[in-house]
Amino acid sequence: MKSGFVSVVGRPNVGKSTLVNALVGSKVSIISSRPQTTRNTIRGVLHRGDAQIVFVDTPGLHRPRTALGERLNRLVYGSLEDADAVVFVLDATQPIGPGDRLIAGRLAESGTDVVVVVNKTDAAGKDDVAAMLGEAGEWDFAAYVPVSALQGTGLGPLLDEVLPRLPEGPAYFPPGMTTDQPDELLMAEIVREKFLDRLREELPHSLAVVVGDVETRDDGTLYIPARLVVERDSQKGIVIGQKGSVLAAAGTEAREELERLFGTRVFLDMKVVVEKDWQRRESLLDRLGF
Repeated sequence: MKSGFVSVVGRPNVGKSTLVNALVGSKVSIISSRPQTTRNTIRGVLHRGDAQIVFVDTPGLHRPRTALGERLNRLVYGSLEDADAVVFVLDATQPIGPGDRLIAGRLAESGTDVVVVVNKTDAAGKDDVAAMLGEAGEWDFAAYVPVSALQGTGLGPLLDEVLPRLPEGPAYFPPGMTTDQPDELLMAEIVREKFLDRLREELPHSLAVVVGDVETRDDGTLYIPARLVVERDSQKGIVIGQKGSVLAAAGTEAREELERLFGTRVFLDMKVVVEKDWQRRESLLDRLGF
């Protein structure tokens, strides 16, 4: 059978996580309209009769301004070292920019087969998509595929390009397993997702969520303690909201999704704490799991 690892890379907010979720057929990565939503390398596993493809969702490559940003970029470049193939995602609604060209240059040096995906075709005109395919074609990568990850179109042709580029090998994950994320990380990410589009300006980047020891109580309820970490006292009030409104609304959405995911009642115990400038402090990044 064919099996291998496919790194999914691109600038922030081009739809990498939406694409991985669509390919795998279940939610393995959180999504939001905010750039730099993904902060880890998330593996999503697609099982087929003739193949097992492990898609590695990566943070958006960007010009880092913090120690966290530098670590995220290193994660992306590290994923390329172990990849059997690469899916390079472009946003059809945005012109190709310096960030895309920088990534293209790095991929050209890697020697790995690259399949370019022009994503968000549902939101772009046909002429714009055609123009982007033509411009990106100058990079002379292995293949080019227009896709709408949101609508699930173009996924078949994309897989038809990826599969032949994978080696023969064993199944790395058992049947039915769609991700190797620890439950605690998935829980934390789902909680963070519910806040991202409710927060403004730089605050989404200043929020981290850490889930502690999860317990199953005698009545079957899943107790999930979550620390919401921000960088300043002023941010703490925004995350909580007037009379607790933001915390309550986001917490309810997160709890309901977690209950659907784990099939049991959930008690989500959230506390907002301040760790000054955590994005810039290496010791705190270690402690927060980055």
